[in-house]
Amino acid sequence: MGNPDDLPDGVVYCSEGNPNGFNPQLDASGTTSDASSHQIYDRLMDFDPQSGRVVPALASSWLVSEDGLTYTFQLRKGVAFHQTPYFTPTRSFNADDVLFSINRWRQADHPYHNVSGGTYPYFTSLGLNNIITDVRRVNGYRVELTLSRPDSSFLANLATDFSVILSAEYANQLAQQGEKSRLDTFPIGTGPFKFVDYKKDRFIRYAKHPEYWRHDRAPQNLIYDITTSSSLRVAKLMTGECDAMALPAHSELPTIEQREYLVLDEKPGLNVGFWAFNTARPPFDNPKVRQALALAIDKNTLLEAVYFGSAVNAKSLLPPSSWAYQEGLTDTSYNPVLARRLLEENGIEPGFSMNIWAMPVERAYNPNARKMAELIQGYLRQVGIEANIVSYEWSTFRQRLKQGLHDSVLIGWSADNGDPDNFYRPLLSCNAINSGTNRAMWCSQQYDALINDALQHTDPDQRRAIYWQANALLKQEMPLVPLAHAFRYQAYHRSLQGLVINPFGAIRFGEVEKD
Repeated sequence: MGNPDDLPDGVVYCSEGNPNGFNPQLDASGTTSDASSHQIYDRLMDFDPQSGRVVPALASSWLVSEDGLTYTFQLRKGVAFHQTPYFTPTRSFNADDVLFSINRWRQADHPYHNVSGGTYPYFTSLGLNNIITDVRRVNGYRVELTLSRPDSSFLANLATDFSVILSAEYANQLAQQGEKSRLDTFPIGTGPFKFVDYKKDRFIRYAKHPEYWRHDRAPQNLIYDITTSSSLRVAKLMTGECDAMALPAHSELPTIEQREYLVLDEKPGLNVGFWAFNTARPPFDNPKVRQALALAIDKNTLLEAVYFGSAVNAKSLLPPSSWAYQEGLTDTSYNPVLARRLLEENGIEPGFSMNIWAMPVERAYNPNARKMAELIQGYLRQVGIEANIVSYEWSTFRQRLKQGLHDSVLIGWSADNGDPDNFYRPLLSCNAINSGTNRAMWCSQQYDALINDALQHTDPDQRRAIYWQANALLKQEMPLVPLAHAFRYQAYHRSLQGLVINPFGAIRFGEVEKD
């Protein structure tokens, strides 16, 4: 990779893994979003990291019709796309780029829809491809989107990490060259950095976009040093090989805090770690069996052993910081005697074998899935169940998980926006099964009707009441066991200014300055 000290105004970030490409439309992985969403691209809107409100970005303003079905966006003028050795733009951003970027994922017959796999998990899980009925170019800098029904989360969804704007001109050039897939591996955007180079398991290199429309503060160079070991990332941070690091292990936080030259920021996390059961496989299709498994584990011990006091017990999908959080919701208790009885009543004899899939990577919502799986394995043995722990390399793990090869899985979700729908729909709606974000493979028409009804209302009290009905249904059906809402941490050198924890997803380096 070379010596980062040789880079003028360079920032080196120790990242935890390889991205699955450089287009977050195609992948719901946090690693992919971190590598691309806010470094390479912009969206029509953004979230203010402090208030969480939707604010203008590539759309300078917007209007919503009285019936909530038509959204008109006024686009910003003079926004330059990246110029690289592989692409030279002849025009600035305009309405054609918005139409291309949205129609690619929503229209199955779009020329680019099936390129690079043709899966768009975030949009599919929310059913956005069905909600949007038309995307119309009013003029070069005005676009109109029409919905089939009101959706109070729609603007927030257009501001997420996944709703990036691509270059239609670059896409047309690649189509003429017969190299469409390069759109997602040699990216072009309007963000603060342009792509330079990527070597798997080694590094990603970016350079400053000199014509970035927001400001001129971004560092001249940004390097992602791909370092899968958390302890090695900490070592590189301490020696100065990295200016910032991804996902410090909870056991390593005291080591970082003790160094005066390092900063450890902390924020409550908009996330949930959970244990999901594959409800498409017997006997996990039986709610009573799922309830028994939930009763068999001591969540408090799991939290103490895995999170080291840096998470709160999860009683529902929503973290306490959400405006729709249900205070006073009763939690599943640890009751192995009742668990054993329920299992026997539902035909599960002692010696029954199942698997627990454990993520091979660290995530804020679960920093050590393997250790948690071993603890759960011990609890299940006490109620007569033999659990086998399964893991693969991360991309293989996610592919096989989507195929439904698991009995159960320890995984989680970090919110992409502050709307409660961002938990309820992607994690458990029927649409989210095909998109791969519904790890429980659970489909309930009653549940879908509730969460879709919530989106018809703009009054938070009305929406909150509907989500609480959904909570009651989830407790009864138990497709997954919510385990923890973890704090988020960002570790970096004091020489960096402007690096803040993004509460709604991927890391941002465009605002960072280095002394």
